[in-house]
Amino acid sequence: MDMSQPIGSTPLDAKPDGLVGRGIDRIEGRLKVTGAAPYAYETRELKNPAYGMIVEAAIARGRIRAIDLTAARRAPGVIHVMTHENAPPQGKKKEQVGPVLKGPEIVHFGQPIAFVVAETFEQARAAAALVRVDYERAEGRFDLRAAMPAAIVPKQVASPPDSSLGDFEGAFAAAAVKLDVEYTTPVQTHAMMEPHATIAGWDGDRVTLYTANQMLNRGQVSLASVLDLPVENVRLVSRYIGGGFGAKLQPQADAVFAALASRVIGRPVKVALTRQQEFHGSTRRSDTIQRVRLGSDAEGRLSAIAHESWSDTTSGDDFYETSANVTRSLYAAPNRLTRHRLAHLDLPLSSAMRAPGEAVGQLAFECAMDELAERLGLDPIELRVRNEPSEDPEKKVPFSTRQLVPCMREGARLFGWEKRGAPGSIRDGQWLVGLGMSAAARLNPLQPSSASLRLERDGSLTVRMAMTDIGTGTYTILAQIAGEMMGVPVDRVRVELGDTLFPKAAGSGGSWGAASAGSALYVACDDLRRRLAEKAGLDPAAAAFADGRISGGGPSVALADLAGEGIEVTGEIKPGDLNKRFSQYSYGAHFAEVGVDIDTGEVRLRRMLGVFTGGRILNAKTARSQAIGGMIFGVGAALTEEVAIDGRFGTFVNHDLAEYHVPVHADIPAIDAVFLPELDDKANPLKSKGLGELGICGAGASIANAVHNATGIRIRDYPLTLDKVLRGLEERDGGAQLRRT
Repeated sequence: MDMSQPIGSTPLDAKPDGLVGRGIDRIEGRLKVTGAAPYAYETRELKNPAYGMIVEAAIARGRIRAIDLTAARRAPGVIHVMTHENAPPQGKKKEQVGPVLKGPEIVHFGQPIAFVVAETFEQARAAAALVRVDYERAEGRFDLRAAMPAAIVPKQVASPPDSSLGDFEGAFAAAAVKLDVEYTTPVQTHAMMEPHATIAGWDGDRVTLYTANQMLNRGQVSLASVLDLPVENVRLVSRYIGGGFGAKLQPQADAVFAALASRVIGRPVKVALTRQQEFHGSTRRSDTIQRVRLGSDAEGRLSAIAHESWSDTTSGDDFYETSANVTRSLYAAPNRLTRHRLAHLDLPLSSAMRAPGEAVGQLAFECAMDELAERLGLDPIELRVRNEPSEDPEKKVPFSTRQLVPCMREGARLFGWEKRGAPGSIRDGQWLVGLGMSAAARLNPLQPSSASLRLERDGSLTVRMAMTDIGTGTYTILAQIAGEMMGVPVDRVRVELGDTLFPKAAGSGGSWGAASAGSALYVACDDLRRRLAEKAGLDPAAAAFADGRISGGGPSVALADLAGEGIEVTGEIKPGDLNKRFSQYSYGAHFAEVGVDIDTGEVRLRRMLGVFTGGRILNAKTARSQAIGGMIFGVGAALTEEVAIDGRFGTFVNHDLAEYHVPVHADIPAIDAVFLPELDDKANPLKSKGLGELGICGAGASIANAVHNATGIRIRDYPLTLDKVLRGLEERDGGAQLRRT
């Protein structure tokens, strides 16, 4: 099935109070909380593994003159030490996955330069510390702003890096009200709980990797290229993943090293990155410099919008933050300009991190809209309403659904937006109090996926696909879809995921996982319903499935009686062309209340609300959890998260969770997410939309806008740490007097 036509009425529409949408607990939850769910490093299916430890480069740019392995090789338990001098031959780089230990050249701090294999983890770690390296150092490039003049137009991936419509420069020059501001966001890291980890073992010329990976079929292809193997000779298994947020979209060095070393020593090898290695040894979110220009008439109707963004990655890579892409569809204006530029620095690889592009782009753009509203003397919601487009402003196609204005209106009502005062006007003891809001939008993609569904002899169901669950509840929603479509309770549905031996699936990423995997399963269910109806002598269009039975104009029949030795079907979903004929986004609105300590500059979130539309909600509990998780991500982006780069050495100074500050329980008070009813018949057969990344989009901007409303100062350099707040209070007129009051 492909989405070339809007989906009509479906069995899911006939059961508004059915399994789909119900907030049931995760079916794998007990396994996880009792420790019975094996994550990659805990897998016991490959027996007698050795342990590997990566040795990282201690310089950011240069080359290895000599590497002394004498002490490491003599250390207790050591089996093998691999360097560029004895690394096995490897194939070609595929996407962002490349060969390891290619030569003596160093291109970033923390680059893997050796791999030690030993009988135990402790022995491997101790021996790795004994590797001695003599470096020839070279000057490195670590600063994005300094590299801006040399930044290039990045290669086109899904959409062009630049866009233009009308005459922006002329319209901006003629605008009655103008805004020209620059916002900066820092390097961030994914900081998921489970580090990258792999256990690899060979059977002849076939390798199996139990690995922490979000998109198994994509990773299978990439690793096959690097290992120079046919794709069918590489098997990836990833049944449970302890978070990824984009860091595990592609296999990292742990997977390549485990596979190479396992073949050399003839037994399985397991490796996990340490928390410190995660910072330099996996991917990151790039820092950005963004310029936003807005021109409007005196009533706030935009005539000109420009959003330009600079980001960086390591040498030889093409990834860039698509910060301005969401700006292309968010608000109406006849004259428009977006640009992206990419600088190559001697830093670790940049790649996708939760809502790549939108997350950082809306940190800047939604604050710029707030600034324009203040200049115009307009309520920030009213400014956005006045610029609500009737169609996609750049693509010139209709929206499949768009409830941004209802999200803002309902959020304002629930949050008490009418209590918002002028900047700096509300005080609670030593705290200045402010309210802020922002819009949220995230592209809604659909990816090719397939699923197998088997009706077993006893009337139970088995679902299989190479889909992954990164903690989002995939196991559960798939059981709900199959159960509702086939009239079977959830506890009679067995869901098996995370193995490339199963039908290909898109995997978890880009907020397409639930819709893509769920739609493939829907198609399989639809086929099985038809086959069972025909077998029972019923009209498929009139057949009803409930309580493990099929009925329709005569006596009902148990599914088990129709199963025989078992019936297996396969379903497949493809995007079609509706995503080109309609602009498809999920939408929302964030509202935040903060307090700012007048003496210390400390910012405290007091409460937060997100109102969203995401098509059909598949599980109310997991959907709310995903939205709130994204919002908390936004709190971190606004107030605490920043990887500090040492400009002398190209190192990430705060490379652990003691100094890389993510929000903790004490940072998050009253927070809630609600969903407005919506069905999108142009998105997919489920009529659902992606949610996993929507929650972070714009969330941090609502907090930054609230800080401005509390203090009257505008901070355009994220995160909004107390030193920046104090400096702003010092600079604003009357700041010292405020603190004495």
